[in-house]
Order: sequence, then structure tokens, then C-alpha cells
Amino acid sequence: MTRALLSAVVLASAVALAQGAPSKAPSGGKSAPTKPAPAKRDGPDVERLPFTPDSIRQVVQHHQGRIQECYEDHMAEKDRTVQGKLMTTFTIDPNGLVKDARVVKKSSTLKDPSLHDCVQAVLSSMTFPKPPDGADHPIEYPFNLKAIE
Repeated sequence: MTRALLSAVVLASAVALAQGAPSKAPSGGKSAPTKPAPAKRDGPDVERLPFTPDSIRQVVQHHQGRIQECYEDHMAEKDRTVQGKLMTTFTIDPNGLVKDARVVKKSSTLKDPSLHDCVQAVLSSMTFPKPPDGADHPIEYPFNLKAIE
């Protein structure tokens, strides 16, 4: 029940976050961006954060620039009018690491496989606060992406 509620809360609140992606210039590469997202600090201290929907959003928001960079590299270069949604799923394991990151193709309007691979790589690199119950926690997270003018 807690896992389902956590997933639902993260999903419900993620839409607004995903729409406000920070601007990020394309790197020109075709793999997962390695530059950290622009931030005032090095990112959330996952060792000190509780495992909550808000802390999950903080971590994803910190990496949002890298997701936007994937989009810019793989979609916007081809056609700047292409925009759409990527629905992602991943599991946060008992150590706060991501496993089974993927793009849900049926629920996504952006169908580029190289974009999907890049986003999956970024998701897989994220570290979250450790769940206190020591269990896996499946998460669904949408990203609404469009070219930055």
C-alpha cells in the first residue's frame, strides 16, 4: 500500500515539475549527458534526506537538465517542433540505487530509441535516499519535453 501510494504521489506531482525543465545547451554527443544539471549546489544530500515523494522529486529535479539534454541531443536537433511526453518507470532498491529504468513506450509520445536509451542511462545513474523499510519501490515518472528557445 505504501509503495503504491508513494508511486501515485510522485506521479501526480511530477507532471508540474517535468514541465518546468531547466534550459540546457546540447552537448553534441549521443550518449547520456555526463555534465551535472545546473544547480546552486552539488545536489540533494541523499544520505540526510528522508525517503519521501518530495525527496524523490528533488533528486529527479537535480537531474532534469540531463534529461533535457538527452532530448535536445536526440530529438530537437532533428526537428525543433517535436515535443512530447516520456513516461518512465524505475525501481529504487534498498540502497537508494535505481534498477530496471525504462521508458514506457505505450504511454510515451516521443518514440526515438536513442532518446529512450539516453534517458534510461540518466535514470540509472541517479541515487535516492534509502527506503527505511529495506524494500524495492517502483516509481513512475513522466517527463514533458520540448525544445528550449
